[in-house]
Amino acid sequence: MQVIIDEVVTTLRAVDGDALLAPQTLEKLVRAVLQAVKDQQDHAKRVDSELSLDGARRQPERER
Repeated sequence: MQVIIDEVVTTLRAVDGDALLAPQTLEKLVRAVLQAVKDQQDHAKRVDSELSLDGARRQPERER
């Protein structure tokens, strides 16, 4: 018996198993992003302090 299919409609969803993150990997990624954001904020604070007129007076003696 011969079957002729005129039209097929379907939805495919491809998932790469290697792309899924393990909880430990996700935690490491979040920690790294949070540290990078903190580093940027600390840098911005140092720049603001250096650019302000009284920045030298506010810094502890060991940082001057």
